[in-house]
Amino acid sequence: MPEEHTHSTDTSPWALVTGASAGIGQEFCRQLAQRGYHLVLVARRADRLHALASELREQHGTASLVIPADLADADASREIVRQLKKADVDVEFLVNNAGYGLPGRFTDPGWNEHADFIQVMMTAVCELTYRLLPSMQQRGRGFIINISSVAGLVPSSEGHTLYAASKSFLVKFSESLALENQRTGVKVSALCPGFTYSEFHDVTGTREMVNQLPGFMWLQAEDVVRYGIESVMAARPRVTAIPGWSYRVLVGLNRFLPGFGRLSVKRMSSRFRKLD
Repeated sequence: MPEEHTHSTDTSPWALVTGASAGIGQEFCRQLAQRGYHLVLVARRADRLHALASELREQHGTASLVIPADLADADASREIVRQLKKADVDVEFLVNNAGYGLPGRFTDPGWNEHADFIQVMMTAVCELTYRLLPSMQQRGRGFIINISSVAGLVPSSEGHTLYAASKSFLVKFSESLALENQRTGVKVSALCPGFTYSEFHDVTGTREMVNQLPGFMWLQAEDVVRYGIESVMAARPRVTAIPGWSYRVLVGLNRFLPGFGRLSVKRMSSRFRKLD
């Protein structure tokens, strides 16, 4: 059941962040709270969400609506929206952040694991956006950030087979949404970070491998989130926002020298992907 921390009668806008319990999602909550947003916190780990809600209340006076949910459940997005209506919360800022990786080659996990992955990484993003976008359009103001990855902008690697494909999908989805909403007041951006300090690589079991990367390849979650918020809120939003100069160079090189990109990814796959 959802729990609202600190009822508020003010008119501060609400932001909803999926995958809010850790990493980039948690940092989005903190920075949006600093900007005056109340938060709808969505993730599987209720204890972490409640702890974050308490932190945001103490530091920023922010109201939080905690909705524990597993986006792998096909009914999750519909239930989230039902709870929003019940609490009379109208979301102005949506951050589709929830995500993870499936290590190994395509036939290593069972199909049910792939199906859950597709549900979380693509289907839930589309459905939650579909259900929340109309009220933003009616209001004439709204922001949507879909957390993609540099992996969606460069040649795909061996291993984690569906990860880059799902991130590429989010880039294209965001581009179309941004064009469709040019006159509605709703701004859309795909945030495409590279390697970022978070729990992601601990969960996928690749921490030891990625720790071999040079320091300049690592991004801080605070910097990634700040860049993402500033990109979508700009007068002319960056529809594809790439934080970090090293990654902007990498993506640029890949566009002009595609052979370089394919060779680099092939070499990196065996070093930084868990294949067996």
